[in-house]
Amino acid sequence: MSFKPPIVCLLGATGTGKTETALAIARRMDASVVNFDSRQVYADFPIITAQPDAGEQAVCPHLLYGFLPTSEKMNAARFTELAKETIESVRTQGRLPVMVGGTGMYLRSLLQGIAPIPEIPRDVRERVLARVKAEGPQVLHAELCETDPDYAARIHPNDSQRNARAAEVFLATGRNMTWWHTQSEHVPAPYEALKIGIRLDLDVLTPRLGARIDKMVEQGAVEEARRAYAACADPEAPGWTGIGCAELLAHLQGKMTLEQTKDLWARNTRAYAKRQITWFRRETGIEWFDPGQGEAVAARVAEWLEQRVEN
Repeated sequence: MSFKPPIVCLLGATGTGKTETALAIARRMDASVVNFDSRQVYADFPIITAQPDAGEQAVCPHLLYGFLPTSEKMNAARFTELAKETIESVRTQGRLPVMVGGTGMYLRSLLQGIAPIPEIPRDVRERVLARVKAEGPQVLHAELCETDPDYAARIHPNDSQRNARAAEVFLATGRNMTWWHTQSEHVPAPYEALKIGIRLDLDVLTPRLGARIDKMVEQGAVEEARRAYAACADPEAPGWTGIGCAELLAHLQGKMTLEQTKDLWARNTRAYAKRQITWFRRETGIEWFDPGQGEAVAARVAEWLEQRVEN
């Protein structure tokens, strides 16, 4: 028998139906859903970041959703510590932790260990941030394509936070992010994980993403962004950097019409989904299912748990 505690990891691109699948698992067994999406941690954006609604969260406990202020930063190291604490809490209640999300780096950091990147000197960090403000993150991303093409392919050119982080790490250590994530010493988490992926072709997923954005607007996404802006008007705040949040902020600032905003939001979401699909294709040990196969996924999880007991 394995003495590593079991966890289920339900992953896939945005809009593929991960929440629906997680609820199918929860209806079959005592499970708690633990978020590993980097945007769904923000309290001010439940609609825009597609957090499970009240009805969905009533099915079983949902953890690490909507708890972080817009002004606070989340990263892989902080997430890993929070996730470990949450998983232990779920286990003490006799429930199965089901990790659900699409931020591949967060899941990899949890399962394989976090890269022990040294503390970046303050002068290096300030120099990089000054470049971001003066030149824009796109310039840093272009440089990243030369120094670390694998990591550059996984982040958006407009992502100020991650492009700055990659630049400061390379400048301070002489090693790129891919080296730190793959070659440095890692301490993996003590779990046995069943990784389930929800897969959908990008061409099929794209219209679904557009329809979801229309639904978010109908549900009050613009009003949600307006309330968040009243509470935190700093456009550089970490919570505003996410897809949907950034576009709606530009709309509130009068830079785009609502239709232009929705169009850009949809294009950026599609590009993000494409990066997620590429990331997860490179991961090993994933058992793939199609959207709507929640019952089949739940049956596979039950089978896996039974096999662990037998072994």
